Amino acid sequence: MIVGAIAFYLFAGMIIASAVMVIAARNPVHSVLFLILSFFNASGLFVLLGAEFLAMILVIVYVGAVAVLFLFVVMMLNINFVELRQGFLQYLPIGGLVGLILLIELFFVIAAGITDPEVVALASAPIPPLSDLTNTEALGQLIYTRYVYLFQTAGMVLLVAMVGAIVLTLRQREGVRKQSIARQVARTREESIEIKTVTPGSGI
Repeated sequence: MIVGAIAFYLFAGMIIASAVMVIAARNPVHSVLFLILSFFNASGLFVLLGAEFLAMILVIVYVGAVAVLFLFVVMMLNINFVELRQGFLQYLPIGGLVGLILLIELFFVIAAGITDPEVVALASAPIPPLSDLTNTEALGQLIYTRYVYLFQTAGMVLLVAMVGAIVLTLRQREGVRKQSIARQVARTREESIEIKTVTPGSGI
């Protein structure tokens, strides 16, 4: 029990410290590396809770794909971070207001979860033994039955975020040839093929 408590506080402290360093680090590459460290410690907390499947998913998906993608994007894009930080103080009041609103909403969500009898009963429900129900099966039944609409809503939010990121980063450059599906489909045989009659011995 003492070892589990020490491991919990160790992982939790590392997550908080690495999350602060993600924001405070001046080098964006260091920020991504601290983000990877926080993901690893979060997977350690999942292991302590007995959710090995979530721990492996967090390491494989977020560390192996998302965080590495962030690292490559930061390293490959020529972004002037000094220029981006110049307007930090200008947007600080708005950012602080948004952060305060999110903090208040989070407080109300936690308070409602503590005082709701259904949430308390669900948290105190006995966990079935692993021989009857594995972590993966239990997670799948919970996501695709009780929280299926929230799961689909989260997918739609991620889709809108992906489309928004593509639209924001799309640049119109002159002199760059782009693919036009409509023009390709509308092409006829006469426009695409030209038959040449080559006589023998008239090569280069």
